[in-house]
Amino acid sequence: MDKQKSISLLNKAISEELSAIHQYMYFHFLLDDMGYDLLASIFKRTAIEEMMHTERFAERILFLGGDIEMVPASSVIKIKDPKEMLEWAMKSEDEAMNMYNDFAIECSQARDSGSKQVFESIILDEERHFEGFETEFENLEKFGDRYLSQQAMERSKKMGMPNPM
Repeated sequence: MDKQKSISLLNKAISEELSAIHQYMYFHFLLDDMGYDLLASIFKRTAIEEMMHTERFAERILFLGGDIEMVPASSVIKIKDPKEMLEWAMKSEDEAMNMYNDFAIECSQARDSGSKQVFESIILDEERHFEGFETEFENLEKFGDRYLSQQAMERSKKMGMPNPM
């Protein structure tokens, strides 16, 4: 088994996941501020799942005897438009799926089926993320600003309700 090859791929994956976490939390903060609770919560939940991916990659690196490198691959992109956020997210998830498929193949060639399985299991999560972002994007395409307005109105309704004692 070529442990160094796997450790390198796992650290690259951590780098990409950290960038996604930062970007998704940025989107969450902006959307929450705009009152788009549903969309904001989707980005927050996805960021949390990306944190769990980072943890799985880190655990595998430690198992292989490597050192974890916690350096994001890129800086946060200042996207303010919800539709553009979803486009970025779909592209990012698609790129992650392709990259992790390539990494799984490389781990297999390096005779590291454990790391291969980690990448393959995370691909399933990334596919689910993509599908969720795609659904929201299609909702925006279909319903336009009304879709976002409905989210903001739901928040207003909740805020106008008295607190139960």
